[in-house]
Parts: sequence; C-alpha cells; structure tokens
Amino acid sequence: MFVVTIDRDKCEGCGECAESCPADILGFEDGKAFVAGEATDCMGCETCVSVCPSGAASIEEQ
Repeated sequence: MFVVTIDRDKCEGCGECAESCPADILGFEDGKAFVAGEATDCMGCETCVSVCPSGAASIEEQ
C-alpha cells in the first residue's frame, strides 16, 4: 500500500501534481495542493513527485 502526502508549507501552488495524478486523489484549493481523496488510494506511480518543482509531494510505502 502506498500513501501520498503534500507538504503545504513547501507547495508553490503550481497544481501540476493534482492535474497529473492518475488516481485523481489530489486537489487544488486556496493556491495549494492537498490530498482530496483517501491517501491510501495512491497507486505509487510517483507522478506527483516527479512533476512537483518544490518537492512538496511524497509517497511512502506502508
């Protein structure tokens, strides 16, 4: 199982992670990305991690 997190302090508000998430669990609100769905619905593809210029997105395997 994979879990995605977004560090809102690091988030620069580009929205790339939310747009690119194939599991559609990331959202964008008030200029910041956030986990809008169940964090454990993450597929572990690391697309959000690779497109995030600020390093705010991270995925952990549990």
